Amino acid sequence: MQRRHFLASIAASSVVPGMSFAQDTSRPLRIVVPFPAGGSTDMVPRNMQDVLPKLLGGQAVVIENKAGAGGSIGMAEVARATDGVTFGIATLSTHGVNPAVFKKLPYDAINDFVGVTEIVKAPGVIVINPKLVPANNFAEFVKYLKANPGKVSFATPGNGTIGHMWGAQFMKSTGTEMQHIPYRGAGPAINDVLGGQVPVYFDQVASSLPHIKGGKVKALAVSWHERLDVLPDVQTYAEAGHADLNDPSWFGLVAPKSTPPEQIARVQKAIAAALKDPAVQKRMAAQGLYISGTSSDAFTKQIASEVAKMKKIAATAQIQLD
Repeated sequence: MQRRHFLASIAASSVVPGMSFAQDTSRPLRIVVPFPAGGSTDMVPRNMQDVLPKLLGGQAVVIENKAGAGGSIGMAEVARATDGVTFGIATLSTHGVNPAVFKKLPYDAINDFVGVTEIVKAPGVIVINPKLVPANNFAEFVKYLKANPGKVSFATPGNGTIGHMWGAQFMKSTGTEMQHIPYRGAGPAINDVLGGQVPVYFDQVASSLPHIKGGKVKALAVSWHERLDVLPDVQTYAEAGHADLNDPSWFGLVAPKSTPPEQIARVQKAIAAALKDPAVQKRMAAQGLYISGTSSDAFTKQIASEVAKMKKIAATAQIQLD
């Protein structure tokens, strides 16, 4: 568990005009990250750590990493919280994929939470080890796969992860067949791709970008509505003729259902203000993360939509883990 405490000095009345600030700012606002420190999920709140506290009326903020079981351990802890100050970083995995591939979860992604805001969107990317796959672009890669059905493997952080779902979507859309190699985490998976043990990896741009920039892997396509500033030479899936693969991942903030509405509104407003800070925007963009900042209602509805979508994909690909 990693904790970072930092204080703000702006008066609470400047955060949400007209709101009654009966909240107890003497207790830290707790943000649970359900994945290990240093990963894509962890980057999101820490990118705001020097800005967000200033918008919370002198309230300290604690960021805790509660990793395990594909994010389920951390999310279950958030769902059980009744203190009014515990929030969690939700992802497409915790609030889309997990409910689709597990019949039994220690939390209900729809009924146990209220969406606070979608913070950023995170384009996905398919990368290859160029030493193992003789392809210079997406079209050549698909042609190679069709000429070698079932002979090429792709790595993911594990069964039922977003990488697994993206791989299943890719094969269905392109009419290709690959072998799925699940690992116990993103670190071991990308390490074996870099090391030449597995040729293909489905990832988020945020975590693969250093390896792409370093020339260790080659990016073939990204899931975004236009080419990315950080990867201007890499086409989108839509440009490659597969618009159905163009949906990005995302990171947002959720609160337990019992959280007072005024507290949810207060935190949503603070995050919205933090996301307008140029320094925060610059850090997010450099990591392949794109500012969103939706309303609470919009994000709550989005979660329900993502669960339905992922359940359909899981059913088609016959991905069920319990």
